[in-house]
Amino acid sequence: MDARSLLNERRTASVPVKEEEWDSVEKMLLAGKNITEWLCELDNIAREVEAELVSRDIGCHLVEVLDAINVVLFESRGFKRSPVVVDSKYSYLHTVLSTGCGSAILLSIIYIEVCRRLNLTIVGSRVGEDFLIWPQMGNLEELFKVTSGHSLFAIVNGRCVEDPRSKASDLTSNSLLGLEIATKRDIIGISLANLIRLHWKRASRSSHGLMLTSPLRHVHNAHKKHEMSQNLNVPLLRQRDLRLAIMASERLLVLHPHNWALRRDHGMMLYYNREYGEAVQELSICMAFAPEEEAQVLEPFVEKLHLLRLESTWKSMEHAGHVKVP
Repeated sequence: MDARSLLNERRTASVPVKEEEWDSVEKMLLAGKNITEWLCELDNIAREVEAELVSRDIGCHLVEVLDAINVVLFESRGFKRSPVVVDSKYSYLHTVLSTGCGSAILLSIIYIEVCRRLNLTIVGSRVGEDFLIWPQMGNLEELFKVTSGHSLFAIVNGRCVEDPRSKASDLTSNSLLGLEIATKRDIIGISLANLIRLHWKRASRSSHGLMLTSPLRHVHNAHKKHEMSQNLNVPLLRQRDLRLAIMASERLLVLHPHNWALRRDHGMMLYYNREYGEAVQELSICMAFAPEEEAQVLEPFVEKLHLLRLESTWKSMEHAGHVKVP
């Protein structure tokens, strides 16, 4: 959907681009394959795991299955986790499947889906900056028993379990019970939140230290009219990444429509994109859900956005020749 939206934007550009028409998003090609073909890659990986198990002439014990999955994913196919995710391409499934490099959450998704095709249920939860996964089983103590130099928990989650800097290294069978298992909805939400953060970071690269909420504090603390006007000057941002951040934010709001902080951030991105009318609407809705102190911060900013929206409307009418100013 992101790729299709970008293609639609290119149609209005002056630079000619090679276009193909698709009846649906599912038929659209991403790196040479459509969505169905990319999902078939997960089926192929599962078949490779089955072949690995057959070649070993062993039964389907849990430890052996997990070890075979690791061999296929991380040795045969060379999947690896990007240590510091600064490029959003590592957060898209088709790119991770084609390059073998991805974020923690995307590699976890691939692991979960491959195991599901092997009739093995894997669950997961967010722990600090990591997303940890483990096989669903009645006796969690079995996860932490060390066999062949590794526990099941370490086999699935890799080095982060043994890294003393990671919160995962402190987990036990008891503390694991206290974690909230992520639903599919949660996993989608984490992936979308990561995309928003990455695209915003790239969009604001030229404005070092710029935060989504920076203009709110400036306007709220300003006392003179000209100061407030200056503080609403929109900085120059990378348009493509800003649009992608907005698209991811729109989808995250579908999952969490009453989350005032998400709606505030979405409204601020629309403001940065100079969509003042839409920004006013989103931030006004946000004020209805936000705590009183946050609503007080938003109120003067929304008032100024009303003026910016009117000003931009008049300028567009003048430019179109609908209004003649002597």
